[in-house]
Amino acid sequence: MRRYGKHTDEDDVRVRPNRKGNRPRTSIRPKHEDAAEGFVLTVDRGRLTVLVEDRIVMAMKARELGRKGVVVGDQVAVVGDLSGQKDTLARIVRVEERRSVLRRTADDTDPFERVVVANADQLAIVTALADPEPRPRLIDRCLVAAYDAGLEPLLVLTKSDLAPAAKLMESYGALGLPYVVTNREELAVGEAAERVRERLNGRVTAFVGHSGVGKTTLVNALVPDRQRATGHVNAVTGRGRHTTTSALALPLPGGSGWVIDTPGVRSFGLNHIDPSRVINAFPDLVPGTEGCPRACGHDEPDCALDQWVADGHADPQRLYSLRRLLATRERREGD
Repeated sequence: MRRYGKHTDEDDVRVRPNRKGNRPRTSIRPKHEDAAEGFVLTVDRGRLTVLVEDRIVMAMKARELGRKGVVVGDQVAVVGDLSGQKDTLARIVRVEERRSVLRRTADDTDPFERVVVANADQLAIVTALADPEPRPRLIDRCLVAAYDAGLEPLLVLTKSDLAPAAKLMESYGALGLPYVVTNREELAVGEAAERVRERLNGRVTAFVGHSGVGKTTLVNALVPDRQRATGHVNAVTGRGRHTTTSALALPLPGGSGWVIDTPGVRSFGLNHIDPSRVINAFPDLVPGTEGCPRACGHDEPDCALDQWVADGHADPQRLYSLRRLLATRERREGD
């Protein structure tokens, strides 16, 4: 008679056989110390293109990584067939620690972050000066995301043959943003690409911008041997067909840096943004926050930054710029 409860002993324990063999299950993961180092170039429906030394290898994420995502720009450890030959498949068994992560949410109420790119040094925000019209709120949101991620922002203003850059840059003067102005004629002969390339050397730069601004055309000029399809822009609405459907890392000629072309964005949600990280991009204002109340949003009646600026420690326009950027979460991008 089988005994239960307090009267059971080790004789009553039944061992369930392992269907796949007699090996006991374990939570210990292999270290894969002999894995090769790789750099993720693109991700497409579960298949990842990885640069391993001088070879392009197709890979998939190993089951042992669980729910951990792998994105373009990740430094990874790869095992398996690393020959790069057709119909071969390797496994990504480890994602190395990221030095930066650019994130966004679908909108400002979405609780789920989406990693756009990992390990970038710089965010190039591409906007047309006309056709389509600039969207300052989207620029502001991209700036906030860059500051939050610790990336250096770069404004790339295209189509200056249709409208001047001075008016748009007036509102960004206090930020001291680096920027490059291009036009279509210069882009066609390579002059514009050369000026932009000077800002990219030695860095990993992610390019963002909404559809139709000429982002992918610029990327094609920067990396001419890796052309991507460009789309037609509707002359009435200014809307273009999305021509980049997944992020793609491309090496600059001469091995001087990387360009990561990302899909055109219609929105850039900032639900994940922490204001305390954004202000780090304003080192002249950071000391003034010492007198702020706990969890200060830096746009409140008792914010210490007002007195800090009134005492002459920082330019009032800098505080205005900070607050304008932080307020982008409360405003729609088209406002």
